[in-house]
Amino acid sequence: MPISVLLVDDEELVRAGMAAILGNSPDITVAGEASDGSEVIALVRRLRPDVVVMDVRMPRVDGITATRDLLAAVPEPPRVLVITTFEHDDYVYEALREGASGFLLKRSRPAEIVQAVRTVATGDSVLFPAALRTLVSGRRRPGSGDALARAQLTAREAQVLRLMARGMSNTEIAEELFLGVQTVKTHVSSTLAKLGARDRTQAVVIAYESGFIEPR
Repeated sequence: MPISVLLVDDEELVRAGMAAILGNSPDITVAGEASDGSEVIALVRRLRPDVVVMDVRMPRVDGITATRDLLAAVPEPPRVLVITTFEHDDYVYEALREGASGFLLKRSRPAEIVQAVRTVATGDSVLFPAALRTLVSGRRRPGSGDALARAQLTAREAQVLRLMARGMSNTEIAEELFLGVQTVKTHVSSTLAKLGARDRTQAVVIAYESGFIEPR
């Protein structure tokens, strides 16, 4: 089955460009478009897309609010991939905290856009380690360290979390730690469950906010 995508951006030209790029991929179909975050929940309920490609800055309901509302309102919601013009956009950071599975720059190459959609559709996350470090720098949140301490990660889970923060895939982590890919998947799932994180992106944000990983 093709990956179904909903495009959400207030600029028609951006939507048209994204639709053309994604529509040229045989395993992706653009199910619909929206010009504002206020339209997202109704369209998701009607179209049931696998991925929502969401602009973070829109004039009425922005991508942060739309992401939060979508994940709260829809059972088994689609993955959200936020897009932005600026790499170090505070809106992107807040969208990641609300549950977006990754972010992408509007100037990304067509092949990168297609791969990002495929990645989040499979339940993985799209992270740019250097950009994420900049986004989270100085954003320690009161009590976040306690939350991570309560998670009681094992030494191996802590290793896996650090490697996730470097943007490594399960296969790359397996090679780094000389483990099987299935074993890594088990450690990743356990880490997410202990942290109460929806996906890898939220787990990495928690790790930075708690001081477990320093954004050097």
